Amino acid sequence: MAATDPQPTLRALLARADLALRLASDEAVLPPEALDTPLRWVHSSDLADPTPFLADDLLLLTTGTQFMAAPGGVAAPTPPVHPPNTTPAPTTEDAYVARLRARGVRGLGFGTEVVRDGIPAALLDACRDQGMPLFEVPYRTPFIALARANAEAIAAQAYARRTWALSAQRAISLAALRPDGLGATVAELAKQLDAWVGLYDAAGVLTSHRAPRGDLDPDIRAAVDAEAGAVLRRGARAASQFESNGTRVTLQTLGRGGHLRGLIAIVGTELDLEGRSVVTSVIAMAGLALEQNVGLGRARGALRAALVQALQAGDVGLARRVSKELWGPLPPAPVVVAVAPLASGRADAATDWLELRTAERRGALFHGRGADGHVIVVPAGDADLLETFAGLFDAAVGIGDPVDYAGFARAHEQAVVAARRADAGTVASFSAIAGGVFAALDTAEGRALAQARLRPLHAHDQEHGSQLTETVRTWLAHDARIDEAAHALGIHRHTVRARVAQAQQVLGVDLSSFPTRAELWAALVAAG
Repeated sequence: MAATDPQPTLRALLARADLALRLASDEAVLPPEALDTPLRWVHSSDLADPTPFLADDLLLLTTGTQFMAAPGGVAAPTPPVHPPNTTPAPTTEDAYVARLRARGVRGLGFGTEVVRDGIPAALLDACRDQGMPLFEVPYRTPFIALARANAEAIAAQAYARRTWALSAQRAISLAALRPDGLGATVAELAKQLDAWVGLYDAAGVLTSHRAPRGDLDPDIRAAVDAEAGAVLRRGARAASQFESNGTRVTLQTLGRGGHLRGLIAIVGTELDLEGRSVVTSVIAMAGLALEQNVGLGRARGALRAALVQALQAGDVGLARRVSKELWGPLPPAPVVVAVAPLASGRADAATDWLELRTAERRGALFHGRGADGHVIVVPAGDADLLETFAGLFDAAVGIGDPVDYAGFARAHEQAVVAARRADAGTVASFSAIAGGVFAALDTAEGRALAQARLRPLHAHDQEHGSQLTETVRTWLAHDARIDEAAHALGIHRHTVRARVAQAQQVLGVDLSSFPTRAELWAALVAAG
């Protein structure tokens, strides 16, 4: 973030000619940043142990009366008696400086010519040994002048920060009015914060970023990508921070809880109150822009669904004309038609991801809702995108054989059959399962017979809130092994055994018989 002057630091006070301060320490032996650490206050005390009355990050001023043995004389430490080969006990000045150091005092000012001339040598040595900045305050400079100067610097910095925040918010607001509003906003925020800023979509994919000081280290980028994806998958609106390789990362979600639209990541800066206010304004504008796009997105989704129906009905000409006007031409034939039933909680994020990929691959991707799941159309040689989609959204994706658009309806039916056989997060092709006997059950007649056979089980589950259908399906899928089914369902084996017994009573069958189990499994497969 932009620097502001004057800074409330010891270096700034030493630079004030009107204060006439003199650094008694050798800066070369002081810890790095010893003179540049921000100061919260300036306090004065001649107590031998003022630490109970001090706060962190302040300067302490003293006239040194605590080191006086008697009026007009400096206490000379008496060499302690100690056994051979042991470290001598610390002098009074050593113990004094150690207490200040432990309390978080950032510097010690010694007012000369008040009770003595010059700074005691023992105090100089103690401050040098413990890395405490020591400076001389001449008689003509009152201690209150230092306190006032530091308070003025704090007030000036606060004013400068507020001014910067207002200026930054104004610049970001103007950026948001540009045609590429979100991208321009990200770029302006990165410029104002002098930090890497990235915008992630609802699927956790980085869509735009700006880096005024160069791109991120690959390890940090990987950590940010992983954490952004994890935050978005949780679906809760949140702000969080973490460190990667010593670099601070701030994440802030966009959108409402349960309907997140994306996330902004800020890397490489510590946000103060004003910085957070600027980021909050960006979050509000970006969130509003994304929410305003929801209505338009629904209209686009309805139009895409209508084009899917047109393709299924064989009206390829209509689909071509509308798609070309809005999203570019349909993918060139031969194409692969995929169907992916999506959980309601992932549908919006999946649609947003596909919209972004459509913009990137103009003319190489079409998608839209269908009665049996989301329909995705890609060129036959570009099916890798479907694997990525399945993994990102834990979707069971089915694909039909490559076809031209005249065979779209047939390929769609094949994809629906394959999707019912696919596991979550995987892609199943119709050609791989077409030789299976169960594939022949996927007909209107087969589904009707299966649903009639399972109707008593479904009715019992709806009436009593039981889970007999799911339990029996899992039990059969695990070769009728009770323990394996219990583990898969996350319930006790006795519960599985009781449910299977109850299912037998509801269906009026004996599931100890293999033919009966096979018939029931066929019904479950055909019903989908």
